[in-house]
Amino acid sequence: MSDAAVCLERLLERPDLSAFELPARLAAAYGGTLGIATPSVYANFVASVDGTVALPGDRESGRIISQASAADRFVMGLLRAFADAILIGAGTYRKSCRAHWTSAHICPDFATEFEQVRQRLELAPEPRVVIVSGSGQLEPGPALERALLFTTRRGEAALRASSPPGAEIVVLPGERLSAADVMQRLRERHPGRLLCEGGPELFGELMHGGFVNELFLTVAPQLFGRGVGDGRKSIVEGVDIDGTELELTSVRRHASHLFMRYSVCPRRVLTIGG
Repeated sequence: MSDAAVCLERLLERPDLSAFELPARLAAAYGGTLGIATPSVYANFVASVDGTVALPGDRESGRIISQASAADRFVMGLLRAFADAILIGAGTYRKSCRAHWTSAHICPDFATEFEQVRQRLELAPEPRVVIVSGSGQLEPGPALERALLFTTRRGEAALRASSPPGAEIVVLPGERLSAADVMQRLRERHPGRLLCEGGPELFGELMHGGFVNELFLTVAPQLFGRGVGDGRKSIVEGVDIDGTELELTSVRRHASHLFMRYSVCPRRVLTIGG
């Protein structure tokens, strides 16, 4: 991958956004600075023009929807470079269970620069992977080696039987996992920057609870359509979030892909446990 392959054109940027001076090669590719507040919860998705973010079956939806965009992988790697932890749901993990949830894995050509970002921010070499699974049915994979796993009493036995020694299992009360319980426990361990990479149900619950501060959304130049019961999902599934308002703070472009950054309006951001 050449640097030119991921050179983003900056179309809009709110002037008061927090700024962190990226290493020169990252700044040239991204088109300027990037800052993520701490503590904060920020999410990253890729969607088609008609709003599809997840496809049915075992296919890895993001790669298909993004058209394997090198620029999208670069932005994913950059956002991971800022994260203390990456939060995903069980369904998202299952579609990519062989993946390493790191910047270097998704965009290896910029691995050195991503490492420099983490060093300057005094972060661990890699973000902690956090997986939410009520059933505890997770296939073995490299991400589990030091993962933080939230589950129910029902899922505990399955996880303890299949998880590697380095994984940490946290059993929460109730038959169904609560986003509020997950966030409260998670903040005790990783109080800094938390990146959510899906899926739509988990993101919806975080939005419904008022935990999300920012959304990074890649809009890919494709249309998928949606039939009745075909299993395709939009960015929020399973909850009504009542027209939550977003503020557009940044737009970048690469070819026909758009890279949008939104701030969730303050009235929707609640204190954990509030």
